[in-house]
Amino acid sequence: MQGVFLDRDTVDRGDLDLSALHRALPVWADHPNTTPQQLHQRIGKAAVIVTNKVVIDAAAMAAAPALKLICISATGTNNVDLEAAARRGITVCNVVRYATPSVVQHVFALILALSTRLDDYRQAARDGRWAASGMFCLLDFPIREIAGRTLGIVGYGELGRGVARVAEAFGMNVRIARRPGADDDRPGRSPLEELLPQVDVLTLHTPLTAETRGLIGTAELARMRPDALLINTARGGIVDEMALADALRAGRLGGAGIDVLAEEPPGAESPLLAADLPNLIVTPHTAWASRDARQRLIDEVAENIRAYLAGAPRNVVA
Repeated sequence: MQGVFLDRDTVDRGDLDLSALHRALPVWADHPNTTPQQLHQRIGKAAVIVTNKVVIDAAAMAAAPALKLICISATGTNNVDLEAAARRGITVCNVVRYATPSVVQHVFALILALSTRLDDYRQAARDGRWAASGMFCLLDFPIREIAGRTLGIVGYGELGRGVARVAEAFGMNVRIARRPGADDDRPGRSPLEELLPQVDVLTLHTPLTAETRGLIGTAELARMRPDALLINTARGGIVDEMALADALRAGRLGGAGIDVLAEEPPGAESPLLAADLPNLIVTPHTAWASRDARQRLIDEVAENIRAYLAGAPRNVVA
């Protein structure tokens, strides 16, 4: 039985132990990345495909007659045609809960950096502004404590709950939004439009769906406090990037920490990569990517393969 890892470099840059994965099957073909033009040839003999972002559609499945199992080395399943897999009797598994500590840590790295104006003060120390000030300290950028502030969470699953636990340890007041696009009247959850004016920080942890695409746009940003922070480590399409850029330029938002963009990798004209945006931190989709999390991911993929071969598949999404 042969396995193929189509885009290993999206997970491993030579710093992980892949032995558990390699032991799961007798024959492996590892590829750093795979283009659409290379895909059909590489999966032609595979019984097991491991993919992070390479799209496996109905045509790809038809080109792999031996295919039995697709392992997504991520939680999201939008790159695999689940209906086509079900029709062909192909099992699809994903991995969940592997990156919670990494994402939660990244969320608070962004919140703390923005609240303390870390980038601005670091630059002021390096470019001579502090040395030229004649003062023992600089007070040029307002620093805010997060204790006692209100954190709003959109998406209260594994990641949202992890963020809430740490927020409470910081002394923040946690508010939860109702699930977008759903009839969600559970106690303690507020409609998003009511929550927005109440929060000092809004953090997004919801999947990108038809209901959440463009969820935070011009109208929603206008309802937020002008000193509030927006954090997005979920999916880029949830936020209207041009609307966010406009709000930051106009001083209608206190700052933003963005780990995901609508187009990845972004083009040169990406609205949130403009140099004139104040109190904005953009990171290249790395919230999930601690070495610890990536190792857990590989080990879980290996366990998904072993469980399937043992007749007891786990983490099945199709």
